[in-house]
Amino acid sequence: MDPRQARTSNQDAALGYLFLRATLGANIFFHGLSRILAGADKFAAVLVQQFHATPLPSGMVSAFAHVLPWVEAAIGFLVLLGAATRFALCAGALVIIALTFGSTLQQDWNAAGLQLIYAAVYAALLAFRDKNVFSVDALLARRHPSAE
Repeated sequence: MDPRQARTSNQDAALGYLFLRATLGANIFFHGLSRILAGADKFAAVLVQQFHATPLPSGMVSAFAHVLPWVEAAIGFLVLLGAATRFALCAGALVIIALTFGSTLQQDWNAAGLQLIYAAVYAALLAFRDKNVFSVDALLARRHPSAE
């Protein structure tokens, strides 16, 4: 492969990473933001009702439901910008694990299947984080090379 093809290939990989990261970030950010704007109490009440037949205490479900929108919005915003990317991707993956736990307790296999897709995207973004060229993290690394 000649140097121009290699450079184009690397740029394409970086663009692909940017598009996937930004799409996931926007998706998660707006999950959280829409729940915040609609009212966390409403969201919590719905979740408590959905989990009434599971062994989880309603107080625990309510607490989780009140925190989840804020966590989603924060993680989504970080992923969207590519800021603290490693932390944000790991935090997002942990949230997906918690959501999958809840979905499987409810035996909601459709939701659990969708969560597997999110888990795969988080894993792919984490595995290929070296392609995170168009991001706040990369900008900061260029300004402060010794920080890495």
